[in-house]
Amino acid sequence: MTGKPRIPRDDTAVAAALASEKAVLRSTLLARRRTIDPAMRSAWDAAICAHVLAWWTDARAPLLGVYWPLRGEPDLHPVYAALAGRGVALALPVVQQADAPLAFTAWTPGEAMVKDGMGVAVPRQLRQVEQPPALLVPCLGFNGDGYRLGYGGGYYDRTLAAPQRPYTVGIAYTCLAAVFASAPHDVALDRIITERG
Repeated sequence: MTGKPRIPRDDTAVAAALASEKAVLRSTLLARRRTIDPAMRSAWDAAICAHVLAWWTDARAPLLGVYWPLRGEPDLHPVYAALAGRGVALALPVVQQADAPLAFTAWTPGEAMVKDGMGVAVPRQLRQVEQPPALLVPCLGFNGDGYRLGYGGGYYDRTLAAPQRPYTVGIAYTCLAAVFASAPHDVALDRIITERG
C-alpha cells in the first residue's frame, strides 16, 4: 500500500457539489425563516438582544461591528440603542468592492440612512473607521462546529481571514441550526448567540 488513493480526487467536483448543497440549504433556511410567526420573532429578537447585552457586559468591546437586518434576520436595534447609550461606538459593514473584505463606517442609531448598490442600508454620510475588534455577524444558518452559512457572497469570510481577526459573535435563531460541511475558506465564529442563549 502506498497510501495514495486509487481514484484521484477531483477538488473542483467536490467544491461544486458543496456549493450546490449549500445553495439548496440556503433556500430551505430562508423559507424556514420566513415562516416564523411575527409575535414569536419579536420575542426571540428581544431575547437575543438581552443575551447580546449580557455578552457585551463581559466583553466590553469599545467599538462593535453590528449589522442592519436583511431578509428576516434578527432585528437588534433595541440593543444597539442600549449600547450606544452606554458609550459604545457602533460600526456598520460596507461593501466597497466585490471579492474584498468589508469596510466599516461609524453609525449612530437614528441617523439618516440610504440604500447602497446592493440594497443594504448604510449611513447617508459614510465615516470609515478601523475594523472593529468584535463583530456581530448575522447567520442564515449555523452548524455545531461554529461555522455560519451566509448568502454566498463571502464578504464576512474575507473579512475574518485578515491577520488581525476580530472576535465574532454569530446571531441566529435556534431553528436555523443545520448540518453542513465547511469549505477551506470558511472561518468558524468564536461564539453564536440565539434566543436560547
